[in-house]
Amino acid sequence: MTAHDDATAAAGTDDPTETHVVTVFLRNEGEVLLLRRSDAVGSYSGRWGVVAGHAEGHPDAAVREEIREETGIDPDAETTLVRRGDPFEVIDDDLGTRWVVHPYLFDCTTRAVEPNEETDEFEWAPPTAILPRETVPRLWTSYERVRPTVETVAGDADHGSAWISLRALEALRDEAALAVERARGDDGGADIGDGPANWGDLAAVARDLLDARPSMAVVENRVNRAMDAASETATPTALESAALEGIERASGADADAAAVAAERLPDRIATLSRSGTVATAVEAAEPDEILVAESRPGREGVGTAERFAANTDATVTLTTDAALADRVAAMGVEAVVVGADTIRPGGRVVNKVGTRAAAAAAASDGLDCYVVAAGDKIAAAPAGDGARSVEIDREERDPRDLYDGDADVAVANPTFDETPPALVDGVLTERGALDTDGVRSLAEEHRTLAVWDA
Repeated sequence: MTAHDDATAAAGTDDPTETHVVTVFLRNEGEVLLLRRSDAVGSYSGRWGVVAGHAEGHPDAAVREEIREETGIDPDAETTLVRRGDPFEVIDDDLGTRWVVHPYLFDCTTRAVEPNEETDEFEWAPPTAILPRETVPRLWTSYERVRPTVETVAGDADHGSAWISLRALEALRDEAALAVERARGDDGGADIGDGPANWGDLAAVARDLLDARPSMAVVENRVNRAMDAASETATPTALESAALEGIERASGADADAAAVAAERLPDRIATLSRSGTVATAVEAAEPDEILVAESRPGREGVGTAERFAANTDATVTLTTDAALADRVAAMGVEAVVVGADTIRPGGRVVNKVGTRAAAAAAASDGLDCYVVAAGDKIAAAPAGDGARSVEIDREERDPRDLYDGDADVAVANPTFDETPPALVDGVLTERGALDTDGVRSLAEEHRTLAVWDA
């Protein structure tokens, strides 16, 4: 049953009937699944929507079942909850119904959709495609409550920098598309509200995104590339197109870097933390054994180990960060493979704390240590022509997570550490394996992207 099938029963009543519904955005590579409602539904036939359903009881209980029924996608194996949005009301006087809408956003690993009879057609499209279409009431408002923003980019402590950089590009794309609609002066009932309306406003959003995660060069490089591409005409339309191209390019770069790494990885591998690019590379390499450090304090390695257990035939071992070096030797690991949040122009690798110890353990046992990352993670070389010299913020976590006693003890609880290039045997990117000179060359290239803000 869809979100609105029971609506016709309420038509003609004097008092609106409150009906709780879920609105579910499934996202894959920067696009969301849009569904055009068929005549088999009781309301809003022919309009575009997303996965939606009548929520009896708690909305969380309805979401996954609706995904399964309306798309054929397995919500447990193929989706991950990203965000729940605050609910809001939509009053439909014609139907005599007050909808209470509960928005959700899920990342989805597949685009294979098997819609039921309630859908005439479907497509994967940028969420901004909602704006000019005839949709179910206030579909954009639902998306607005779960979409990426400067604030969500700044506050994300759970995902890697490549993932966060895509969210930054999506935020830039969305703001540019909204600026286009505001310039038209007619939002088509999408309820887009106030916000950036011209190039100057959008440039301010871009600067806010650059400041949101100063330790992540990939965010800076990808935002700068979009702004650089759009700066010749300096219009919201140009920026929307540049951001869309940036999302596509970024997704391809991450996949290509993983493919380069997969060709080099041996049968017994050790890793830590959570990097989507590393995980894709490891899965493609089809190793026999995988050792994963839990990666405190967030313990992202636990989820990584679970992913490998589900997606590979390898023997997967999860260990503590402190035991990793010992386990590398005891298990006969042949290479350590890690991701990167930022690679400095000189080759130093900034990544989840514990990376340096893992690289040192590999060097001690004569093993290769590979860093797998898209080239955009290489920080721009500093210069006086407008490029920012990337700030390496180790993002100190709450000291009370480590010590909450009364003794006069200084606490260091960093999220990131730095690994010197001498401990790295290769930086594996979509451009191939880079040595220190290759890293420095790409850093010089990235320096030119920031000229738009000179």
